Amino acid sequence: MTSKELDYSNKIIMAPMVRVGTLPMRLLALEFGADLVYTEELIDYKLMKCKKVFNQVLNTVDFVDESEGDNVVFRTCEKEKDKVILQIGTADANRALKAAKLVEDHVAGIDVNMGCPKEFSVKGGMGAALAADMENAKKILTTLVNGLSIPVSCKIRIRKTVEETIQHVKELEATGIKAIGIHARNRDERPQHKPHPEVIKAVVESGLSIPVICNGGSKDFIERYEDIKQFKELCGASSIMIARAAEWNVSIFRKEGKLPIMDIIKMYLKLAVDYDSVATNTKYCVQNMLRELQESEMGKRFLEAQLMEQICDVFDMKDYCKQKQLEYQKKEMEIRLEKKKLEENGDEPSSKRLKIDDENTIMENIAFVRANYLKDVDLPKSILHLFLKRKLRIFPKYTTEQKGCLFRSTLMIGDKKYISSFWEKNKKFAEQGASLVACLHYNLVTREELIQNGSMNMFEP
Repeated sequence: MTSKELDYSNKIIMAPMVRVGTLPMRLLALEFGADLVYTEELIDYKLMKCKKVFNQVLNTVDFVDESEGDNVVFRTCEKEKDKVILQIGTADANRALKAAKLVEDHVAGIDVNMGCPKEFSVKGGMGAALAADMENAKKILTTLVNGLSIPVSCKIRIRKTVEETIQHVKELEATGIKAIGIHARNRDERPQHKPHPEVIKAVVESGLSIPVICNGGSKDFIERYEDIKQFKELCGASSIMIARAAEWNVSIFRKEGKLPIMDIIKMYLKLAVDYDSVATNTKYCVQNMLRELQESEMGKRFLEAQLMEQICDVFDMKDYCKQKQLEYQKKEMEIRLEKKKLEENGDEPSSKRLKIDDENTIMENIAFVRANYLKDVDLPKSILHLFLKRKLRIFPKYTTEQKGCLFRSTLMIGDKKYISSFWEKNKKFAEQGASLVACLHYNLVTREELIQNGSMNMFEP
């Protein structure tokens, strides 16, 4: 069924990497010269639970798992649309097709992970387990090839012998895939073991009609841009994909040579802030870039950071992080106000309108700006709960409503309700917003302070 073409030949590619291959790193790899970029492996079950949402604030397309609130499983944008390949982890042809269909219009190709030796994948019949179940592996690929309008590929590891590897590749090639990635180690080998480029070369020389993408040379062969070509030639492959060398310094794709790691970290952090990345994932990526620098004073300070604002502060980017958060929250508010006008004009269903029908409800238009609070003890919720415990001996209760991927909480203190009319991006932020309304009511914060820190802006209350 494939109608869209993608040339896999003579390409330098960022390989799929768990927690690393998210949007900021993919965009940075493309900026430095990568021809194609793979996502981290996404499990079919996870994708199938997702709802596609156009994020007007970030100008991205988000695939959100509504069963986990605000969890963005996959985020992409127009900049990478023709160059991003989504890798699926699957053990079932029908599930694979359903998952791939969800993202089909937003990626350049689909790749099936048939090489991961990790216990999670193998126990689920995915990854390297498919090498022992060739009928299922071929069924998955054939179903995807016949059911998608975009090209399909797969990524494997070499087998115990050259002959087995060649036979394995030939069978997979016959399913109609457009390329095959081959890691130069077998299922039982790890990065500390030497790769076997000669096996990949034998596969290429056996005569294939599709491009071979070699992988597995980072630790032993690839330190500079020039090394990329040398490893590719060792393997005799048409293209090459790079994982660890890109994880350590993504400017490995830069023809002019790698940039200093501190420059790379700041460039990565800027994109992570720009695309509202999760702090834990951002920290993981920066940690892999710092490597031995984690033992320095700066590194130790970084390791203590938990929030995006704290991570950015280590690299003198706290102001940029705060400014961007304020910018996005302002944009969110403008979108909400526009929707409110539509509601008032009757252009939106009345069920979406906020109804305040009793004098015990206090509502303010207050946004929770995370960058204002570097310490957990300073969070509105923490301050309010301490006040209520000491002064009133009351325990507050929160209820949260969800609309799409947005959240709004109602805080109950005695017989009074406190609500912020600002819809937040997750449940935790929504509860903090409602807490700010209560803090304002109890004079724990002033309206002037909220205006000054951007929680209340020039918007109508």
